Amino acid sequence: MRRAIQTHPAGTWPQSEAVATATLDFDHRNRRRIRLTDDAGEAFLLDLPKAAVLRDGDGLALDGGGYIRIAEAPEPVADAAADTPAATARLAWHLGNRHLPVQILDSGAVRFRADSVIEAMVEGLGARVLRHEAGFTPEPGAYAEQSGHGHGHHHDHGHHHDHDHDHGHDHAHPHDHGAAGAKR
Repeated sequence: MRRAIQTHPAGTWPQSEAVATATLDFDHRNRRRIRLTDDAGEAFLLDLPKAAVLRDGDGLALDGGGYIRIAEAPEPVADAAADTPAATARLAWHLGNRHLPVQILDSGAVRFRADSVIEAMVEGLGARVLRHEAGFTPEPGAYAEQSGHGHGHHHDHGHHHDHDHDHGHDHAHPHDHGAAGAKR
């Protein structure tokens, strides 16, 4: 089986050496080691030394030569924007407060995975929401490695956050951390 052993950001690898394209959703573009299938149905093993976030146009170097080009698969997303940059920033804050991955678009809108409850929340905050299918590559986070364009993910950043991340529940649902000064 082919092994993809190294990532190369878009524009830094020889496109003429692409032997295949793999169109993947975000969950499959944020991995270290997994069996994947290219667009022709041929299997390959993603076998990287550490987890990487693969972006549209990146190349995966194969151990026997050649590259697999990465393409973002469209997935259900919602783009939210308000009337002012400050109001859109507030939307981003509310989404981040719920630990939701978001992508900041060049237009200034905030993209997140489609979710009717979250869409209703941001509409309640005055946003316009456009639900559609598009590529999704959320922000890597302040402590992600910045080599290349944010490949990798790192949580051991040597300090404590303002709140305890062990809330006794998982982060798969919206919640907030209560008002400032509330007892926890």
